[in-house]
Amino acid sequence: MSDIFTQSTGHAFTTIFGRNLVGELRSFVHRPYLVVTMADLWPRFAHHFDDGLAGVHLVDTLEHNALIQAVDTLPAAQCVIGLGGGQAVDVAKFVAWRRRLPLFQVPTAMTVDAPFGHRAAVREAGRVRYVGWAVPEAVYVDFDVIRSAPPLLNRSGVGDILCFHTALYDWQLAHRRGRTEPQWPYDPRLAGEAQAVLDAVWARLPAIRAVDDDGIRTLMTALRWAGAAYHNAGWNPRPIEGVEHFFFYTLETQTRKRFIHGQPVCLGVLLGAILQDNRVAAVQDAIRQVGVDIRPAAMGIDWDDVAHAAESMAAYVRRSGLWYTVASVRPVTTEVLDHLKAAVAATLPDP
Repeated sequence: MSDIFTQSTGHAFTTIFGRNLVGELRSFVHRPYLVVTMADLWPRFAHHFDDGLAGVHLVDTLEHNALIQAVDTLPAAQCVIGLGGGQAVDVAKFVAWRRRLPLFQVPTAMTVDAPFGHRAAVREAGRVRYVGWAVPEAVYVDFDVIRSAPPLLNRSGVGDILCFHTALYDWQLAHRRGRTEPQWPYDPRLAGEAQAVLDAVWARLPAIRAVDDDGIRTLMTALRWAGAAYHNAGWNPRPIEGVEHFFFYTLETQTRKRFIHGQPVCLGVLLGAILQDNRVAAVQDAIRQVGVDIRPAAMGIDWDDVAHAAESMAAYVRRSGLWYTVASVRPVTTEVLDHLKAAVAATLPDP
């Protein structure tokens, strides 16, 4: 597996797999230390931290200006521990960057590739902006901690890998039409690396759904490649992000809701595959196998929200200055939306 996930440029994050990893942190992190986590997680993990604790920041916003103000009020510390899902580890990166402190990351679920990204995903006027720079001393993946998270959170992390399917098609489409960006020309070597990571995950979907040790190691290793790839490819998002994320950004902006990342991204992969005519049945089967529920109702929205976002996506792309994908080529028609509804029904796992 290590050969499949090796990047030919840059470095993967140091990642430790094991058990009782949270309990060991106080034995070696720089003291005093700050913990960045979520209000619902802190009571569960608070007993692992001792008198070396300088303070706790409970994440309640990703807004850039609010985060700057919050960081300025935090107590002095010698390092930062990020403990939680995507929001907690992103804010931990932001704090470590602003304070220029060593960082230790402990993801509590496999929701996104954020523990392995160099920049923090913050929000400005409802839009995602990636800022800062932070490389952790290590990312600690505790099998028992991950397995104790709700199954949907763990399974949904596959969205940040399945998105390669539509992103790679978009990159090739732009290349064929002479619409790639000057700084991101099509690179078959990099595309091949991304495809190998996607194929390895696609082959282990039942283990990922089961959240067994093999599934955890497989998905987290793939997310490590995905998260680091943006920087390691020279800040090139092309092999890892395309129409599927543009749908998600449009949906988030219009509904102003916070989602479990993998649900709208997987829905976006399916929509993108339909627009691309790109192995739609295989995408349906992958989402069904891994057990990510992509029905709008499961995300607290309805089909009108989905339709509005899908139909508005091309305008959002133009307004935001995003790169050329199938969203710039093929409109979302009633026929496309009908196909998407039928395809979503086919992704529901067997009872």
